[in-house]
Amino acid sequence: MSARTKLSLILLFAPFALWLGVLIIIPHIDMFLVSIREKIGIGQYRIGPANYMAFFTEPLYWNTFMRTALMSIAATLLTFLIGFPVAFYIAKVARGRLKTTLFLMVLLPFWVSELVRTFGWMILLRETGVISHTLQWLGLVHRPVELLYNDGAIMVGLVYTSMLFMVVPLVTTLDSLDDELIEAGYDLGGNGWSVLREIVIPHAMPGIVSGSIVVFMLSLGNYLTPVLMGGKNSLWFTEQIYQQFIVRFNWEQGAAFGFLLLFLSSLIVWLGLKITGQTLRETMG
Repeated sequence: MSARTKLSLILLFAPFALWLGVLIIIPHIDMFLVSIREKIGIGQYRIGPANYMAFFTEPLYWNTFMRTALMSIAATLLTFLIGFPVAFYIAKVARGRLKTTLFLMVLLPFWVSELVRTFGWMILLRETGVISHTLQWLGLVHRPVELLYNDGAIMVGLVYTSMLFMVVPLVTTLDSLDDELIEAGYDLGGNGWSVLREIVIPHAMPGIVSGSIVVFMLSLGNYLTPVLMGGKNSLWFTEQIYQQFIVRFNWEQGAAFGFLLLFLSSLIVWLGLKITGQTLRETMG
């Protein structure tokens, strides 16, 4: 390789390396150093695991994380159950302009910010919102119904804000499935369920896993939706991190919680990959 070629490669990858180092690696190193500092006095610190141990010794923090993780897994499963039929229809049933239109309709809501979309759901679900008025008009309820500020509202918001990241990888994966394989499954005596189980889902597994990883990580790290749509008892772990950083000015504890969130979420993703028999290379390839 000539010196000129080497220089070209260095210049090509320099912006990416600079972005990776300045915005990701260096801040994470600094945040880790902050997380292992234990305050023992005004302006005095010592190195120790006290900030991490507080997570395991305080039931509120541990229970909040487990609750957040379980709800994020449920949101991922629900997103898949809703998104898979949509993706299958777009990839294997719709043709031509209809296919393009449907895919554009999936993308369209994400042209606006998450805050605007969350406020849109708040308008629909509030006591004086469209859904409450519709239920009264149909005679199903006799007074306004407050559908906000509970776990169900959080789940609606999480699924809606994550749907795109499940549908797109599924559409991409299912597009590569040869229609003749599906026809062969029916010709060999299979029914819809057996063809789905034996042909479609195994082929779409990389897209399912990659979409599930993205949706799970987005749900677990979501702050806006749980805070705006959840109630007083709808604790979310990112809210605990916010409380430590902004409300209590306890950056050491907040940094430790941030790293614990990263580590535990990565552990859950790793377990999911082991259970499904997939690898990151297969799902991201």
